[in-house]
Amino acid sequence: MKWMFASLVVLLVLLQARLWVGDGSLAEIARLERSLERQQLINSHDAKRNKTLEIEIAHLSKGLGGIEELAREDMGMIQEGETFYLVVDSRSASR
Repeated sequence: MKWMFASLVVLLVLLQARLWVGDGSLAEIARLERSLERQQLINSHDAKRNKTLEIEIAHLSKGLGGIEELAREDMGMIQEGETFYLVVDSRSASR
């Protein structure tokens, strides 16, 4: 009877050890869940960025208006015959 009790205790210890450490342990499951949450956050950020890029591509594909707008905003380009005025705030110029 004593050896059966001892073997059950050993079996219980082995099963508990596997539950807390090793493959499929609670610690590993928690780590994988944190990793999954981080990856889902990255994926949602990338999905928003992709949607923005798709909209920009569609806008640029429609014609020269989108390309002209992009050139004006990003490169400061102006058309021939236009006058460029740069307004400087006196508070920011004194820094």
